[in-house]
Amino acid sequence: MYPAAFEYHRAVSIADALALMERYGGEAKVLAGGHSLLPVMKLRFASPGHLIDIGRIAALSGISESQGHVVIGAMTRHADVASSAVVARTVPAVSDAASMIGDVQVRNCGTMGGSMAHADPGADLPAVMVALNAQIVVTGKSGDRTIAADAYFTGTFSTSLGAGELVTQVRVPVPATGSGSAYEKHADAASGYAVVGVAALVTVVGGKVSAAKVAITGLSPMATRLTGVETALVGQPATADSAAIAARAAGSVLELYDDAQGSAAYKSNLVVVYATRAVNHAMQRANG
Repeated sequence: MYPAAFEYHRAVSIADALALMERYGGEAKVLAGGHSLLPVMKLRFASPGHLIDIGRIAALSGISESQGHVVIGAMTRHADVASSAVVARTVPAVSDAASMIGDVQVRNCGTMGGSMAHADPGADLPAVMVALNAQIVVTGKSGDRTIAADAYFTGTFSTSLGAGELVTQVRVPVPATGSGSAYEKHADAASGYAVVGVAALVTVVGGKVSAAKVAITGLSPMATRLTGVETALVGQPATADSAAIAARAAGSVLELYDDAQGSAAYKSNLVVVYATRAVNHAMQRANG
């Protein structure tokens, strides 16, 4: 199918994009990589009268390390995140997730900001951002505001991004010495989206887990922390056995149902398996 008719606008700066968004209000949609918006437009699930393309705003692209954070511009492509030496060295779970998104074409077109704004419950990056205590920087006519990832994702395709605001950066804290992060997922064979994906950040001191944060995507309405796993890990030896035991608590915050992707029992087992893998991988990285 073809999308309904719309007027195309190419923003040349953040200020220009915000002005266009204010001018056209609810009639407009922002175009980043397009891999989420364009398919729903072709199916006419969305029919904006105006499309605001932010793809050529240079200030929205790039990866840098600043003041203890890895700063990723909203228009930075997944492929660039996946291949970044800075990301791989400091926050490898982000590199893991970016390298698993879709296929080569999707990774070369899709963007960090687009993923944050779309907030698909099967997307890889939201869970990683929650586990790594990331901050989403959004810009509106009143200036910038910074939202913790824990508070940013509010539901299925739902965020705390306000009307007239644009995601401009993601800031990921560089974890403390002795920390490791990882992301593991079981992907849908057709779409590449996560049936289940688990991100983990683990800090190890003296051979024991001193802090842990674990989040899941795919089997929940939004990126969700696995608090039972976190509690079960802290104070335990940083071993594969500890990871496996803690992962048994993974299903405590989830409501699982039988559907086309499998039975509730099957999904419950998937959660335990992938939570174990993510935590164990994060522990290995923490241990060097």
